Amino acid sequence: MNTEKVKPSAFLVQASSAFIIAYLTALTGFTYAWPSFTMEMFKSNSTVLSAPMSVTEASLLGSLINIGGLIATPFCGFAVDKFGRKYAAILFGVPFVIAWGLIYVTKSVNIILLSMWLGGFGAGGQGVSSVYISEISQDSIRGALTSACVSVFLLGLLFSYIIGGYLSYNQVLLVHFSLSVLYILMLMLIKESPVYLLKRGKIKEAAESIAFYRRVDVNSIEVQKEIEKIKLQLDPMIDKILQGGDDVLAMTETGQNLVAQPSKTDSPWQFLKRSESSKRALVSVLIVMSVVILMGSIVMQIYAESLFREAVPTMHPNTCSILLAVDYLLASLLCACMVDKLGRKNLMTVTAIISGIFTILLGSQLQKRWAPHWFTAFVIYGYSFVYNLGVAVVPLILTAEVFLPEVRGLCNSLSMACMWITNFIVIFIYNPLVMTFGAGATFYIFSVVCFIGAAYSHICLPETKGLPADKIQLLYLKKKYFI
Repeated sequence: MNTEKVKPSAFLVQASSAFIIAYLTALTGFTYAWPSFTMEMFKSNSTVLSAPMSVTEASLLGSLINIGGLIATPFCGFAVDKFGRKYAAILFGVPFVIAWGLIYVTKSVNIILLSMWLGGFGAGGQGVSSVYISEISQDSIRGALTSACVSVFLLGLLFSYIIGGYLSYNQVLLVHFSLSVLYILMLMLIKESPVYLLKRGKIKEAAESIAFYRRVDVNSIEVQKEIEKIKLQLDPMIDKILQGGDDVLAMTETGQNLVAQPSKTDSPWQFLKRSESSKRALVSVLIVMSVVILMGSIVMQIYAESLFREAVPTMHPNTCSILLAVDYLLASLLCACMVDKLGRKNLMTVTAIISGIFTILLGSQLQKRWAPHWFTAFVIYGYSFVYNLGVAVVPLILTAEVFLPEVRGLCNSLSMACMWITNFIVIFIYNPLVMTFGAGATFYIFSVVCFIGAAYSHICLPETKGLPADKIQLLYLKKKYFI
């Protein structure tokens, strides 16, 4: 496999742009962290609101974000294809600005809940970030830059936890509001995705976009080659070419002209129905996404506070949350350094196995109490680190890179909807499972899912590092990479 070299100046621009685009996930992190350090105050008699929150209202404070995100996710695919990657990203930043503005000026419980629901609409646009980043990144660094969506989310989570412990209620709201506005302003500094521009027939603007991100002259050979490669991925005949077993990128390099104008009649749904490779890629991504969520990470986060309180009773709960967020962040940063070297398949397989071992250890500790309390905290930190080192990030990278441009927005929306729904299912069934089988046995179930995920990754998941979308689609046409 040829490794595409990236100029230092190009890496700087692409990495900086990736951070700006992924900043949307930091805003999501603010929204998820904020209820954790305000909820107790909202429920108390010393609340800043007009009346203390009831138990039901406090539960809604944290859950309405997910409902808003699920509702907004289908619109994400439409927006990314209709308005473009850049303006869709701006559009999904607006709900955060409105939400924090409303929270700052109100004392009404209902308005607070409405604002969190609106924040969920912004969170539902996270799929835009991964698509946008994957389309401006060179193939050899695409995995690392796409993983920024996870790292920046965790950075936002950590930042919000920290300021929540040191700033006043209104100061935290002002910081969140200001940083939400800053996101929209920063997006003005970067260019639209060249893939979207070519889909709209804007060849000159696409060339300028490629030149901007590659730091080359707009008339250079590198820009022309990239345009031809994107055009071929947009060719309405590419599905038939792929099913015939031809490598369209190789044809470009040998000068064969297969370029046609993008189809004006096929909708993304129609293209998906007739594209065997796209359907197989979608099934694979949905399986990986579902399995990763069913490994129980979200339950571990919910369960962590009570476990920490037992394991380290002298530590403040907010300090535990900060340390856990640091743990997540360090793992995701290390993942960004490793994912384009080790590959998606190997990273997914190894981290899924180790995550399974950690969940067995936690289950046995909860069931038998065979180790000191501090061991419980160690297992939670260990699991969280390994999970975010690989299995938490790989599905998002695959979602951004394995689909052809014609269905990338649609399939990304379906993948994110799968994430929201599976998260809800796991949270919904957790307490009944604990009541029926006990906490220890429940984590044994999660460990089985981890090992199933490792087996699927090892046997059925193709390696996609450093490959363009057309070559990835060819891999999905091989039977050994599909169930």
